[in-house]
Amino acid sequence: MGSIPMQRETTFRASLQPEHRPGPPAVVRTSLPGNPMAPAAARRFVRAALADWTELAVPAAAGITDRLADDSVLLASELVTNAVVHAGTTVELLCRLDEAGLGESADALVIEVSDHHPARAVRSEPVPQPPGTPEYGRGLQLVATLSESWGITYRTGTKTVWARLPVEGVQAVQEIESYASEQALQRGLRAAEILAPLPKRITHDTEWVNRGALTFLAEASDLLAGQFDEDLVAALAGQLLVPRLADWCAVWLDDETEAAGRGVGAGEPGTRLARVWHTSEQRIEELRRTLEKDPPRLSDAVGSGAVPVPWPAEALPGEEAGTALAYRLTAGGRALGTLVIGRSGMVRFADEVTGLIEDFSRRVALAVSSARRYQRQANISQVLQRGLLPGSVAEIPGVQTGVVYEPRDKGGPGGDFYDVFQAGKGRWCFALGDVQGKGVEAAVVIGLARPWLRLLAREGYEVAEVLDRLNQLLLDDATEAADAAAAVVAVAGGQGVPPDGATSRFLSLLYGELVPVEGGVRCTIASAGHPLPLLLSPDGDVRGAATPQLLLGVVDDVTYTSETFELRTGDTLLCVTDGVTERRSGRHMFDDEDGLAAALAGCAGLDAGLVAERIKRLVHEFSERPPDDDMAVLVLQAQ
Repeated sequence: MGSIPMQRETTFRASLQPEHRPGPPAVVRTSLPGNPMAPAAARRFVRAALADWTELAVPAAAGITDRLADDSVLLASELVTNAVVHAGTTVELLCRLDEAGLGESADALVIEVSDHHPARAVRSEPVPQPPGTPEYGRGLQLVATLSESWGITYRTGTKTVWARLPVEGVQAVQEIESYASEQALQRGLRAAEILAPLPKRITHDTEWVNRGALTFLAEASDLLAGQFDEDLVAALAGQLLVPRLADWCAVWLDDETEAAGRGVGAGEPGTRLARVWHTSEQRIEELRRTLEKDPPRLSDAVGSGAVPVPWPAEALPGEEAGTALAYRLTAGGRALGTLVIGRSGMVRFADEVTGLIEDFSRRVALAVSSARRYQRQANISQVLQRGLLPGSVAEIPGVQTGVVYEPRDKGGPGGDFYDVFQAGKGRWCFALGDVQGKGVEAAVVIGLARPWLRLLAREGYEVAEVLDRLNQLLLDDATEAADAAAAVVAVAGGQGVPPDGATSRFLSLLYGELVPVEGGVRCTIASAGHPLPLLLSPDGDVRGAATPQLLLGVVDDVTYTSETFELRTGDTLLCVTDGVTERRSGRHMFDDEDGLAAALAGCAGLDAGLVAERIKRLVHEFSERPPDDDMAVLVLQAQ
């Protein structure tokens, strides 16, 4: 079948301001990466396009109904999934509203999905994929079922699969349901708010549940996935279900510690009411109070299916009695809570609806389980982080200190560390290090290295001697400890294990000793595989302040050396980790062509704290992308 004739195109993004939006004909296009995230992005894109066309009163958009929206989103998702799975290239998605032409009975919504592997045939049947592939399509038979016509067009270097869905005029018998859809679109609502038609229609239209369930569950999964707060998951669950599938909804969550230790079931001590939602906000608080007094009690034998529970008549005076169902939230064989929904004026929910909500409850349970795993890891990471960094920075007579520390993972321990401490009478030491690894393995090495540094310094060892001994300790104890940590993480699921666990023992370190003297501070310093420190004089001159040497933990026959110089009044010593020097913007790094030295020269006249903050700001501004490495900055300025 040939390609559909292209009309004049005007491309726009759904987020553009009204004055920049085009008139008809309505055409939008986007480019999606060939990865598992593409289908979700395609669904969001189509939803936004339909909303904008209706808001702009594009003529053909007058016939857009909720069914067309669901079908078009599902169709786009299937075509993009097929392209990602079977072609594996970047995917181009185009949506176009065509007005009826000669010989055509109705306006049409055209969806085209192009990939850049024309030799790779599309498949009409789903093909099983390895675990970990979130979506892999249900075959083009579904596309043929949903569309009025479809086909494949081959061009040089490109294969396009297109489908045409009729946009029917608004008939008198459709006024109620299409009005609801148009109103939603005119309000500019997006994915979560256009998942399904209003609940009154669902009671009479189980066909929609059969047709729209896949879209509902797919978009619900998108919204629930990646949420790191179980209370937010509960809130989203309520907003997704009410008013689409229920008049009210409540989510109980079992306390993780108590439930695991005592076999707590829903409704017993250790269970809390995390969220209550009702179509009428005025009824939420009263409903919450009533439900808290009489929570559902489900036996341990209950699976994930629907269980009838009493109707909370006390909380809903004047509202027609109805049906309430409870679903146990279970993931990984553990009960996590209970989901309860209610609809007034109903003797029972349709089987199609109860089945859909059962599938939905499984997704809620998985999201709660993921949020709890993340929170456990975050708590462990916070404890580790507090132990890896000094509680405070020692005050050095005649020296002002500025520190900036930003781990890449805000919720986890970084591979960088710093320390400033008193090593003895009249002696202070400082260190700035970077373990060549991340996560737990790096935390283990830092947890060993920082106390060793303090112990060796307080035992009176010179700067070079400290590095010699620390290098040998890393080759011995740190290797064993890091390997043990990597094994523990691998057993827990493999997250955070570096490609080569042995590299976690490698440590770049800038270490120095400060001794106040008349007219300034004597500084002895050594750099082991670390970005070299820079010395800024009051007149703006910048020079290097150390010699590069080998990383710690690599070989055992290396001997380290140190250098000594004086910091005079106004002199500023800048020490950074490679999160600063190797910050990238495209193919360029921050320290290319002595970029760090130029940045430091512009800090002449600033105190230590302002110098550290300015370097941090310049590093962030160097690229529009967020930093992809930990960053630590230590500034020492003689007063």
